[in-house]
Amino acid sequence: MWHRFLALHAHVEHRLSTALQRHHGLGLSEYRALGFLAAAPRSELRMQELADRLGLNQSSVTRLVGRLHAAGFTYRDVCPDDKRGVYTVLEEAGRARHAAATATYEATLTAALEEAAENDEGAGATLAALRGTLG
Repeated sequence: MWHRFLALHAHVEHRLSTALQRHHGLGLSEYRALGFLAAAPRSELRMQELADRLGLNQSSVTRLVGRLHAAGFTYRDVCPDDKRGVYTVLEEAGRARHAAATATYEATLTAALEEAAENDEGAGATLAALRGTLG
């Protein structure tokens, strides 16, 4: 079952990545970073917190945040209590881009899961098991 889940995950991630890049100029990690920032109190997260949520190392999240900053989607702010701490803060343009991309993300996710379930009996069983577990 684990191998089927990994194959399903790879299929869905590829479809999401392609759709977000093609329609919104965002990578999948960029989309997810904007989402985590949008959901955070005051729309800001420490760099390490963002790295943990994304499952990226510090170097990768630094490059990702650099791209978001260059696009005008975020800015960096110093922690007032600890001058070594750096926050990434969501700009309105980043919130708008994430909101615009969310419909594409959700439609692509639904289509990819339905396609996988229809074309692969094992994927269909895996999805049914996940739905049963998650409710």
